[in-house]
Amino acid sequence: MSGPWAPDFFWREAQRLGYVARSAFKLLQMQKQFKLIGAGASVLDLGCAPGAWLQVACRSLGPLEKGGAVVGIDLKKVHIPSHHCDSRVKTICADVMNLRKDQARAFSPQGMGFSVILSDMCPIVSGITTKDAALSCELGKRALSLAIGNSSCKNTSEFLDSFEDDTSENGVLRRGGNVVIKLLESKDTEAFAKFCKQRFRNVSWLRPKATRSSSKEIYLICQGLR
Repeated sequence: MSGPWAPDFFWREAQRLGYVARSAFKLLQMQKQFKLIGAGASVLDLGCAPGAWLQVACRSLGPLEKGGAVVGIDLKKVHIPSHHCDSRVKTICADVMNLRKDQARAFSPQGMGFSVILSDMCPIVSGITTKDAALSCELGKRALSLAIGNSSCKNTSEFLDSFEDDTSENGVLRRGGNVVIKLLESKDTEAFAKFCKQRFRNVSWLRPKATRSSSKEIYLICQGLR
């Protein structure tokens, strides 16, 4: 078997180590480099199918006695993987694009919000580069809107425009929290970084080693919500 979707090193390693997808190694690299998920963290995983990031997030919480929670949301019903997950992981079938901030916050422990938000959401790729990038941008904005809410930062309304769909000023990300957003590279991706630099202490781009060479995806990593 050959071609862009042929089994490769990361696919084989995922099989060997019990991860449900090769994408686990993307988050593993982020976790190693940026220490995004601490012991006992509360994690919201947007677009969680097929569950590889749920596995990595749960492992990153530390031992069960450390506490913490991982909540995955996806349009599809996602079965929690048997490997690397424990009772701290749960999944919800919902459309993130229609999810209100108060609903998302209610999924967090004690309704206190999340310390980490992960968005691996990606549109169904059409092959039309500009269209795919625009749809990816919309998904990224949705994730950011849920995270930070009605920020007092300049130009927030212009950047997030239609995604501010309720009157709650606060997003579901706790102060000091971290966000990871997958985007497809385009002329608009730098607008994300510029906007996020006003709201987070550190903002970085990463193209993980497990990303296929044919892919345009890149991850925006935002640490320390101000």
